[in-house]
Amino acid sequence: MRVVITGGTGFLGKMLAAKVLAKGSLTDSTGAARTISELVLLDIHPASGEAWLNDSRVKQFAGDINDVELLSEALTPNTGSVFHLAAVVSSHAEADFDIGMKVNIDATRTLLELCRKLPAPPKFLFTSSCAVFGGDLPDVLPDSQLPTPQGSYGIQKAIGEMLVSDMSRRGMIDGRSVRLPTISVRPGKPNKAASSFASGIIREPLSGVAAVCPTSPSTQVWLQSPGRVIDNILIAHEAPANAFKFNRTITLPGITVTVGEMVESLRRVAGDAVASRISWQLDPGIDRLVTSWPKACSGEFGRSLGMKADASFDDIVREYQSAYCQ
Repeated sequence: MRVVITGGTGFLGKMLAAKVLAKGSLTDSTGAARTISELVLLDIHPASGEAWLNDSRVKQFAGDINDVELLSEALTPNTGSVFHLAAVVSSHAEADFDIGMKVNIDATRTLLELCRKLPAPPKFLFTSSCAVFGGDLPDVLPDSQLPTPQGSYGIQKAIGEMLVSDMSRRGMIDGRSVRLPTISVRPGKPNKAASSFASGIIREPLSGVAAVCPTSPSTQVWLQSPGRVIDNILIAHEAPANAFKFNRTITLPGITVTVGEMVESLRRVAGDAVASRISWQLDPGIDRLVTSWPKACSGEFGRSLGMKADASFDDIVREYQSAYCQ
């Protein structure tokens, strides 16, 4: 069968693609294991450099996620699974309402409409966010917590979740949405996500570059490492449809640390000289968004499916250092 990953040449998209290729098969909406004959990476720019891109199963489609002709070409009748990772991130969606609506809602709706026209309902995995929560929240969010987003990005992701749940209820797709924690540590360059600092304050000092933290040391962050996120996304995809009851949304398990504790983890793993490259300068806009997000989530449903959180932030820093700082 064909598998499509939107946002497929981004960091998480490429990690997911490599894992999917290595697995060789995924279950379809009937629960049957299907061999992956084609893996489509759909993104604004093509990927290059990774050896696995030479795999004969890999096909790349470069262009605008709102291009209906491009999406129609990518979603051929043998498409069995769609991983929808493409999105305009938090601060960008807050700064530019129209682009957030265009990509995070309009493109998602178009993609879902094309999926419902396929000969058989595909599995559809939608990456949502902890930004669907906000305001006056309990210390630990139960899985039953209702979304109360405090920014455009969170609202757009909540709308996507509801579309996925309703179309699954109607049998148009076999959908599941995963609410991602802040992801740290991401390699590469900073992006426009409000949570980008959570990677930058580790990544930049480890590469010898100064980093500015836009929140206070006491700010709490609920997070997960990139590798753990990909593992949990695949668990969500492979979960049987009858595992879901009232909706199709899973809040991933994560760990909660303060920003100050993140810096101390960096200090323990890499030393004082590296940690001293971090300075503090409050950015009210970023701080407002980040502090409105949940500080901890129970993740009980995800854990019941086999999902796991990272053991500690020290381990996350060591994992990043081992993979990218040699």
